[in-house]
Amino acid sequence: MLKVTNIKKTFNPGTVNEKVAISGVSLTVEDGDFATIIGSNGAGKSTLFNAIAGSFYVDEGSIELDGRDITYIPDFRRATEIGRLFQDPMKGSAPNMTIEENLALAYLRAVKGRGSIFSRITKAQKKMFREKLALLNMGLEDRMKQPVGLLSGGQRQALTLLMATLVPPKILLLDEHTAALDPATAEKVLELTKKIVSENNLACLMITHNMHSALELGNRTLMMDSGKIVLDIKGEERAGLTVDGLLEKFSAGAGKELDNDRILFSK
Repeated sequence: MLKVTNIKKTFNPGTVNEKVAISGVSLTVEDGDFATIIGSNGAGKSTLFNAIAGSFYVDEGSIELDGRDITYIPDFRRATEIGRLFQDPMKGSAPNMTIEENLALAYLRAVKGRGSIFSRITKAQKKMFREKLALLNMGLEDRMKQPVGLLSGGQRQALTLLMATLVPPKILLLDEHTAALDPATAEKVLELTKKIVSENNLACLMITHNMHSALELGNRTLMMDSGKIVLDIKGEERAGLTVDGLLEKFSAGAGKELDNDRILFSK
């Protein structure tokens, strides 16, 4: 479904602020793959997502989605096929628009693409929105005419997840989408995530700082360091791996110990 080949990205090249953010990353994600990604701050995780989503063009390499080269396709066109959630619940939705209007924009963009914002949704589609909202078990189906800005962080993140998958994307990018939520709400959003990904058999990449989540969720775990993927495990090797074992494999792949307190505290 997704094929990333030897992509590289350097910010502020030739200046004192030069930063090599991604260095020769190659990655293939198959249909139904649910891969967790872990690494220290600055390892290149979010930069990889930005490259896939088209927030910038890579300096070298190529990105293919479902067999089509999207390396130089702008982000707004990629957004019809790539779903994405951010750490900040305030991103990904329009706070001054109603729940129904946000869902309508997400739906029309995905099913009709360019120019769809001037289309109208039908009564049947509004009914479908209500049914999908009811599945979240948050009572949002009875608040469809209310502005999204009135929702709590957890409600808004659940809504954004629904918007991103209302029309199943070819790949779903989750950038620590539960990190800003309280533990109980985060667990609920995570359960919704697992359910939606499983029911739609979505290809999914999820960044996390939690070592246990990195091993328990999905079918594959990646670790990044200094703009490179230093570990990619799945199958039997991953099934029997402990957190300490994961740290040992990171050390072997990166040539150094993991020194991120936030990740280590999740042990």
